[in-house]
Amino acid sequence: MPKKVLFINQEITPYVPESELSIMGRDLPQKIQENAFEIRTFTPKWGTINERRGQLHEVIRLSGMNLIIDDTDHPLIIKVASIPQSRLQIYFIDNDDYFMKRQMDVDEQGEEYPDNGERAIFFARGVLETVKKLRWTPDFIVCQGWMGAVVPLYIKKAYNDEPCFAKTKIITSLFQKHLKNDLGSNFKKCVGFRGADAELLSPYNETFNFVELGKLALDYSDGVAVASDSVNADLLDYAHKKQLPIMEYPGNDYVQAYIDFINRVCE
Repeated sequence: MPKKVLFINQEITPYVPESELSIMGRDLPQKIQENAFEIRTFTPKWGTINERRGQLHEVIRLSGMNLIIDDTDHPLIIKVASIPQSRLQIYFIDNDDYFMKRQMDVDEQGEEYPDNGERAIFFARGVLETVKKLRWTPDFIVCQGWMGAVVPLYIKKAYNDEPCFAKTKIITSLFQKHLKNDLGSNFKKCVGFRGADAELLSPYNETFNFVELGKLALDYSDGVAVASDSVNADLLDYAHKKQLPIMEYPGNDYVQAYIDFINRVCE
């Protein structure tokens, strides 16, 4: 039976401009799938994505749930599309407040959104609730980009009793791209969900910035993939000190490197 891998991608080309993160977001799932793995791929439905050009359509049976964040109901909308000339299907997490009319990490003036932390929380919960509805059981989750950094915490503390995630291993990929500002004053208050109590964040710095978010992801991951030739030195050092399995930067031969690493983490 093929291994099942869930990719949680911050960016995927051609829906957003090409970058190291968006190219990897498209190519890695497709090539892993071509190597006899069963995959599912999720990304945010950023407001800059042209739904008509990308041929996105809403999946009514998966939409309609409300996620409560900061005591406010936020409707979860699921859309889907397929990348032309490939067998790669993409699920998009959408919401009027967090994504529909907004860009990725920065606004039109180039300023980071002050509620980026809440957006990451909504995205993480939206992905995991949708995977549950799909009744699909991933063996592995690969998180690519800061938007998926809350997922490891939720898998290990909030969804650990769910049959579809009970045995799931998590790999966090480190990239060069990072946030410059903190995640907003509400992040620690909003992240608490089920067994992922906000008290679990007490060991981290009060100002929850990109490095603290990365440490949170690494603390609940089973392996770390260095996906850029230059990543945050503090996070890489943190991973080494935790003695996590690490996939060193593989250069162009990243597909086989990820396959070998997935099998290694599985042992």
